Amino acid sequence: MASVGLQFQASAGDADPQSRPLLLLGQLQHLHRVPWSHVRGKLQPRVTEELWQAALATLNPNPTDSCPLHLNCATVAALPSRVSRHNSPSAAHFITRLVRTCLPPGTHRCILMVCEQPEVFASACALARAFPLFTHRSGASRRTEKKTVMVEFFLVGQDNGPVEVSTLQCLTSATEGVRLAARIVDTPCNEMNTDIFLEEISQVGKELGIIPTIIRDEQLKTKGFGGIYGVGKAALHPPALAVLSHTPDGATQTIAWVGKGIVYDTGGLSIKGKGFKDNLHAVFCLAENAVGPNATRPDDIHLLYSGKTVEINNTDAEGRLVLADGVSYACKDLGADIIVDVATLTGAQGIATGKYHAAVLTNSAEWEAACVKAGRKCGDLVHPLVYCPELHFSEFTSAVADMKNSVADRDNSPSSCAGLFIASHIGFDWPGVWVHLDIAAPVHTGERATGFGVALLLALFGRASEDPLLNLVSPLDSEVDTQEGDDVGRDSKRRRLV
Repeated sequence: MASVGLQFQASAGDADPQSRPLLLLGQLQHLHRVPWSHVRGKLQPRVTEELWQAALATLNPNPTDSCPLHLNCATVAALPSRVSRHNSPSAAHFITRLVRTCLPPGTHRCILMVCEQPEVFASACALARAFPLFTHRSGASRRTEKKTVMVEFFLVGQDNGPVEVSTLQCLTSATEGVRLAARIVDTPCNEMNTDIFLEEISQVGKELGIIPTIIRDEQLKTKGFGGIYGVGKAALHPPALAVLSHTPDGATQTIAWVGKGIVYDTGGLSIKGKGFKDNLHAVFCLAENAVGPNATRPDDIHLLYSGKTVEINNTDAEGRLVLADGVSYACKDLGADIIVDVATLTGAQGIATGKYHAAVLTNSAEWEAACVKAGRKCGDLVHPLVYCPELHFSEFTSAVADMKNSVADRDNSPSSCAGLFIASHIGFDWPGVWVHLDIAAPVHTGERATGFGVALLLALFGRASEDPLLNLVSPLDSEVDTQEGDDVGRDSKRRRLV
């Protein structure tokens, strides 16, 4: 399904399904609310009203079901009729599966997505995951005709009017970000090295009128970025810290997103979309953990940007080292009030929260709840990890340095511990909001990347945008008590999100 163009339209228009194959998708109770007059032009002359009603009558989703309407040209598919409290009401994962298995083949195709208005954003992002961009199959390069999939939403329930132009524009931008994130993850390291990544960052900066800050190679060592430099110093392509900064007039707080690809996609989207009201810094920690004569060895001790020393007892636990430098830079140099780091950090995440839910670890009870709510609203599901540094951080005790980089006991909540390692480099008593998202498992499904995280960050910070759809899916109010209910007993501090 590579090289497919997604087009979101208020109306996909009418067409014979034999010339434009069609998938009709939604919960069964919603499909029953679609009037024949709305789908007639998309199904006739191949499908009659009687056949349409008969197909709906045969559907018995458990959890999903589908029925062909005409050969392999038209299909109707039903999503689960209900989901549990830890799933997205949109049933996003099932949308992706059904599109992959039920969308008829063809060059120009159509999807009629039937849902309620609050599920539009999550549904669109789920649709996008079914169409990955990256492929190196030899046959793909020989195809000259561009494939397209036109998507029309039919809304039921409250607010069931036509989809607004601003919503369609938001869906286009968000789904492009999801697919771009998946492309970066799917691209092999021999093509997506630090040099190429910096080129992409510079290109986005050029489009936004932003000159990125780049600290690279020996500069990292000189300036004290021992985590990033230590991980990447043996690689052919030198390590780097790069920052894209958006500082609008009137901003009242500073947000930093720290990571790699996901930060690149979402940061660019937020800045160049309908405007981001707060200071936003996208911080990229880029390093290839290569083997060579200059590579970091077990028992080496590195001085990180935080000023803390780390004894290396696991050279494969490198992600936390580069992120530690990133969050410390966000705190010390960027003056961030809110720091969100995102990474495929630990294999243990998939054990802790499963293949579909990312793990969130944060010093704020309210932001923990907000991440879970944002995940349900956008389809990028999230579940909390235990936040208890007074019990877990001792796993990193070192006799010769401030800490080790890997735990002593891997049976003691290792994903929580890995996140705490990062937090320790801004300090457990730091008064701002720190959120750590470990997306190791949900970033892939099978051998393909999912683009996980783009929708989550857009939803989580939707209130800082002027986009009405992102405002709708954001779980945060305009005033957020960022420290209420925290476990560390520090003074409550209020911060605004808009």
